[in-house]
Amino acid sequence: MSAKMKIKVIKKGERKVAEKAAAPAVTESRTKRDSARDVVSNVTSWVNDFQARKREETLVAFDQLFAAKAQPSEM
Repeated sequence: MSAKMKIKVIKKGERKVAEKAAAPAVTESRTKRDSARDVVSNVTSWVNDFQARKREETLVAFDQLFAAKAQPSEM
């Protein structure tokens, strides 16, 4: 380590200014958090829609397959 260490003196007036400067970072993180929530909810809705469509298509396919009531010997 160096023989001479630097010490920074912070006066009361400077400390209040420094605290105010740190405040926008908190609001920025909240806006980032909100935008992240929006993205997650958007993707979640896409996944839910995709799954619902897939289920409906599967049900229609099974109904069409077994609706003819074909005898096993006819298949």
